Amino acid sequence: MPISLQKGQKVSLTKDRPGLSKVVVGLGWDVNQFDTGGDFDLDTAAFLLTDSGKVSRQEDFVFFGNLKHPSGSVQHMGDNRTGAGEGDDEQIKIELANIPENITRIAFTVTIYEAESRNQNFGQVNNAFIRIYDEIKGEEILRYDLGEDFSIETAAVFGELYKNGGEWKFNAIGSGYQGGLAALCGNYGVEVE
Repeated sequence: MPISLQKGQKVSLTKDRPGLSKVVVGLGWDVNQFDTGGDFDLDTAAFLLTDSGKVSRQEDFVFFGNLKHPSGSVQHMGDNRTGAGEGDDEQIKIELANIPENITRIAFTVTIYEAESRNQNFGQVNNAFIRIYDEIKGEEILRYDLGEDFSIETAAVFGELYKNGGEWKFNAIGSGYQGGLAALCGNYGVEVE
């Protein structure tokens, strides 16, 4: 049975699963029927962060334009431009043992592509979730459904993996940002053009 998390809840991934090495972070969402008429393209990203809460280099930002971290530990499985269908809309694979030593947190975010020009925001998105499953066993470990109604936000941090005394844990964050991907990049120290 996967653990169902509430906002702000933290849970250990590796404490009860000592051999856990490969996980998949699945993110999904549905778009409201009364939307703007234009296509919604939501994009997931992973920010690999040091103790400072910032990336140590630009390649620590894994997204549709940089699908694989140089260490091979984090791989984005590609851009889904519609969010149609059941299950995960986008996935990020993680090899826990290969995450560089200086990385202590990985934040998982979702942004709305061209939100301002399309007049779109998270108020028009339903059933958003993040889940983590054991890639080898195929078992879902945890799931966090973002029940919050974001109204004007165009970016959100769904959750983060973080290292704590040799253990990997997950924190259900569920916080929204205005300013889209640029705001998140600024927050995490990624330079944007």
